Amino acid sequence: MTSTLQPARVAEVEKRPGRWLALSVLVLAVLLVAVDATVLGLATPFISEDLHPSGTQLLWIGDVYSFVIAGLLVSMGSLGDRVGRKRILLCGATAFGAISVLNAYATTPESMILARALLGVAGATLMPATLALIRNLFHDPRERSLAVGIWGATASAGTALGPIAGGFLLEHFWWGSVFLINLPVMAVLVLVGVRTLPESRDPDPGPWDLASVLLSLVGVIGVVYAVKETAAHGVSGPTLAVGLLGAAALYGFVRRQLTMPVPLLDMRLFRNRGFSGAVLADLLTVLGMSGLVFFLSQYLQLVQARRPFEAGLAELPAAVGAVVAGLVAGSAARRFSVRSVVSAGLAAVGLSLAALTSLGQATGYPVLGAALLVVGVGAGLSFTVTADVILSSVPKEKAGAASAVSETAYELGAALGIALLGSIVTAVYSAFPAPPHTPPGVHDSLGAAVDTASRMAPAPAESLLDAARDSFVHGLHLASGAGAAVLLGTAVAAWFLLKGQRLENAD
Repeated sequence: MTSTLQPARVAEVEKRPGRWLALSVLVLAVLLVAVDATVLGLATPFISEDLHPSGTQLLWIGDVYSFVIAGLLVSMGSLGDRVGRKRILLCGATAFGAISVLNAYATTPESMILARALLGVAGATLMPATLALIRNLFHDPRERSLAVGIWGATASAGTALGPIAGGFLLEHFWWGSVFLINLPVMAVLVLVGVRTLPESRDPDPGPWDLASVLLSLVGVIGVVYAVKETAAHGVSGPTLAVGLLGAAALYGFVRRQLTMPVPLLDMRLFRNRGFSGAVLADLLTVLGMSGLVFFLSQYLQLVQARRPFEAGLAELPAAVGAVVAGLVAGSAARRFSVRSVVSAGLAAVGLSLAALTSLGQATGYPVLGAALLVVGVGAGLSFTVTADVILSSVPKEKAGAASAVSETAYELGAALGIALLGSIVTAVYSAFPAPPHTPPGVHDSLGAAVDTASRMAPAPAESLLDAARDSFVHGLHLASGAGAAVLLGTAVAAWFLLKGQRLENAD
């Protein structure tokens, strides 16, 4: 387990003024990322109507951010350990705000994809730095558990604030406005963070190995791209070549880390069963949930015809459940056990996703709201405890790299989930039988079908919308069922992988 400070020093750190104010700055960074992720899903129908992306381009807009951030998280976490976590957090937040402007004013699908990719570069600096600074601010295990719970609860609150604020903006302004709300949050974060955050770094970091950075970036993006393209279009020569290149790069990355005296990522971390189990649980959990999350806003707006603000409010129960569960997760894991809390949380999410396979075009909100509430509670319990396990498994000097592994699992799971489960929805949707003489493009996305129907005569428009919505909902059923199977399997795996794992107690 992690090295600890002497009791006298722990007492001194516990009395240090300003650590909770510093935490408030860190959670602003989390809020920045969470709001951005959720408003994108809400704005997707409007982006589709304005930029006219193809189905594949729409998926790239949704997941290229996760691809890039997953490929760079380990490198940026390690860079923060070397140059200072405060410095990289503030620089990354400034860049995140500036690049949000590029997202807001994108004029083509290609420029939007590029802007999302650049935002991933900036976003890769934020999450590892926040968790690493928490590890260095809070040495008392119980305080750290509470801080991690607040960190996770803020991320969940961001998922609620994003749709609500985004829905309000989408009803009064153009879709680019949802990205500009990052600017005031970024400004407060930087101005307050400069004064309140302490700097921390690894005192003996070694060089930042550029070859390792390139290998990890090429490896992650190559493998994920191959999975995405195979899921969408089947196996092809170029896709297979890219996948093999990515796998070779990852193999080279691992071999290089094992031979370097001071590696970019210490692969020995994975010998800790608790660390490996927590990382795997995070990856598979997000994979199983992300397809549903990405398409839920489209279901609420384009299938059930809810206004954007109403759709944002409809997703609120998931965030409320996650906030409450995140704040009590650490205490629950100490009272019972890590594996029981994580497995129970994952099983709850899996069962809720299974219940969503019964959704129809006219399903009442109580069913959906109850399922989302349980999803939030389960996810809040699981993610908070696994984050605590990962942080407590490493010395504080290596917290940046370890936090980056955790966030890489999260982002990689999101990218793979959108690619795999999203491809299920897209494939099922694109096969629906369109009425005769329907204009081309309706099979690209449900947003395109709704836009096309708005310019058609009432009778054929109604026929088109019924067929398109039925097909979309059927695809959502399959994606929810696949996600449920992944979550329930992960709950069983976590029960065995996290056996005997305990959260630290205060001295």
